Amino acid sequence: MGRARRFQWPLLLLWAAAAGPGAGQEVQTENVTVAEGGVAEITCRLHQYDGSIVVIQNPARQTLFFNGTRALKDERFQLEEFSPRRVRIRLSDARLEDEGGYFCQLYTEDTHHQIATLTVLGVSSSQENGKVWSVASTVRFRVDRKDDGGIIICEAQNQALPSGHSKQTQYVLDVQYSPTARIHASQAVVREGDTLVLTCAVTGNPRPNQIRWNRGNESLPERAEAVGETLTLPGLVSADNGTYTCEASNKHGHARALYVLVVYDPGAVVEAQTSVPYAIVGGILALLVFLIICVLVGMVWCSVRQKGSYLTHEASGLDEQGEAREAFLNGSDGHKRKEEFFI
Repeated sequence: MGRARRFQWPLLLLWAAAAGPGAGQEVQTENVTVAEGGVAEITCRLHQYDGSIVVIQNPARQTLFFNGTRALKDERFQLEEFSPRRVRIRLSDARLEDEGGYFCQLYTEDTHHQIATLTVLGVSSSQENGKVWSVASTVRFRVDRKDDGGIIICEAQNQALPSGHSKQTQYVLDVQYSPTARIHASQAVVREGDTLVLTCAVTGNPRPNQIRWNRGNESLPERAEAVGETLTLPGLVSADNGTYTCEASNKHGHARALYVLVVYDPGAVVEAQTSVPYAIVGGILALLVFLIICVLVGMVWCSVRQKGSYLTHEASGLDEQGEAREAFLNGSDGHKRKEEFFI
């Protein structure tokens, strides 16, 4: 009984996985296989469709059709049917780059989507020679530098081989491309007296066999040691500052990387930092002296003006008093009457 229950449990799980999603799915799709150059039909079945938006997208997530309206200008894709129960598109002249998952999305209160996987088979040919058949299959696809070193496997089966066995051969991709270059420094902060090591990281196929170092329009320092991808600069001084470049090339192109060297001089930094407060203090003192002089000049000017005005008024009063007294005491020779003056 124990073994029977152990075998029945996986069967129940498989049934639930197969039947469960079908009962609740709003969208269903089917995978499609087509030979290169052939015609493929991709179908989306809709359940309980209420007029919501339906979008069909290709493997690059570009929209092919939006509610029955063409969105991508590729005439190889045609909308064959758009109904409340089914959406069907037709792809003619299938290509290897058309392979991948096609998204059928239904936008209701919740978004529902399913993916139909399209497989495009390479072209095969066969030739009979008596009882021997020769079969050839060709596959074409675009490659990138990331595909360099990738392995392509060709596998064949027939009835003469034991069940589950096959014959296969492998091919390693050799993707050639132009080089790239990037400089890595042994340290971020460079001080006088340090030894700096610059490494030029180069990629390319075929690999560049020669790397050249230079420093802008100037020659490299005499102490510099350039060995392949590495440039060593011992005993750095400020005269070593500049833009260093490494260059690499192969038959497909040329690459160049830059590194700007700035040698950190602690003595110059300390001198600059200490000179700043002195300049500020000197400026403040000069301003204070100027203000004090201005205040003193103003005080002297006001004092002189007030004293001069007082003496002039006092002198004027004394003159008038003297004349009045003389006239009062002595009188006038031509007159016998007394004259009074009010001061």
